[in-house]
Amino acid sequence: MRTVLVTGPGGAGRTTVAAATALAAARTGRRVLLLTCDRGRAPDAVLGTALPARGTDDGAPWTPPVEAAPGLWAARVATGEHFGALARDLQERGSSLLDLLGATPLDPEELTELPGAEPLAILAALRAARTGARWDLLVVDMPPVHESVRLLALPEQLSRYLRRLLPPERQAARALRPMLAQLARVPMPAQLLYETVERWQEELAGVQDVLESAGTTVRLVAEPGPVATEALRTARAGLALHGCRIDALVANRLLPAAPADPWLAGLADEQRTAHKALCEEFLADGITVRDLPHLGRSLRGLTDLESLADRATLPEEVREAADPWTVEDRLATDGMLVWRLPLPGADREGLGLVRRGDELIVATGPFRRVLPLPSALRRCTVSGAGLRDGALSVRFRPDPGLWPRTS
Repeated sequence: MRTVLVTGPGGAGRTTVAAATALAAARTGRRVLLLTCDRGRAPDAVLGTALPARGTDDGAPWTPPVEAAPGLWAARVATGEHFGALARDLQERGSSLLDLLGATPLDPEELTELPGAEPLAILAALRAARTGARWDLLVVDMPPVHESVRLLALPEQLSRYLRRLLPPERQAARALRPMLAQLARVPMPAQLLYETVERWQEELAGVQDVLESAGTTVRLVAEPGPVATEALRTARAGLALHGCRIDALVANRLLPAAPADPWLAGLADEQRTAHKALCEEFLADGITVRDLPHLGRSLRGLTDLESLADRATLPEEVREAADPWTVEDRLATDGMLVWRLPLPGADREGLGLVRRGDELIVATGPFRRVLPLPSALRRCTVSGAGLRDGALSVRFRPDPGLWPRTS
């Protein structure tokens, strides 16, 4: 099953492009699910079909899918229902402990979603959609691009926090906890904690498998302009840092080349200048650029959407992703190893680099990732780094006290 995550700067028309991409795929005979994070009426207007506003009581991470066109189903991410299901599950599992402490459980009506619940619901929906065999393609109308990059980084970050706070070696004695719980006649807090953490680790591993799958790509959407160009460069570097592949850039709402209105002519010139710069950057890296015209009005249902679908098609095959984190051996010539990290769109002012034990903390703009060092580099010291041609090259020299000696 293939997954396409559609995102871009706010107001760029992400929902329209996601719907056009899904419709184009459905017209080829695929069974497509369009999953939107937009809780407003925009998806309804674009599809010409009303989507349910609420999910089901079973805590499913999306609302019941609605068939919007032959082969195309659409649904919303059900953040509130997903959060309520998580909260109820935690209360039920910890009921004995809550009774021991004299705590009063929250009623279902009190379980209103908290800030930060939406990313978890989106990730749960991604995993749930991939575990079933009902659809051939999943198209996700994601939040704005900076939020999406942080969301895509979340499973790895949470998994790392859990490993640091509760490492596997601390769980070696968990076989004793059921016996202790029987003696105390209540579940031990540690037992509940470790059981919960183990389930979370399984969930996070499942989501990470989806994000790292060869069939998962990101489709960027932008209305060409100076602000959008800068936002895309920053986001592109963040996506590369977290290993996300871009299948295409969609330049949306392009104005005619020579509009009669002088005011529109100035805006069209600005668009063309930004569009040319984006094409040069993305096409140079082998990323497809697709152009969608401005309809001169708001989108009104499937008739208008079909006029855009022909330009929003997906490549027939997903390109094989080369390993981006390559280590170049220059020991014989320069006495060093060079770790090359592709970061297209990054600039020197926004870069940060910190060595911490066997990890390298890399920051580009507002995004940061903790990378475990390859085994050879763990026995080296960092001697410098440089950004050139969209790649960060980190230089390592062998530590004489750790590097194996040759005869």
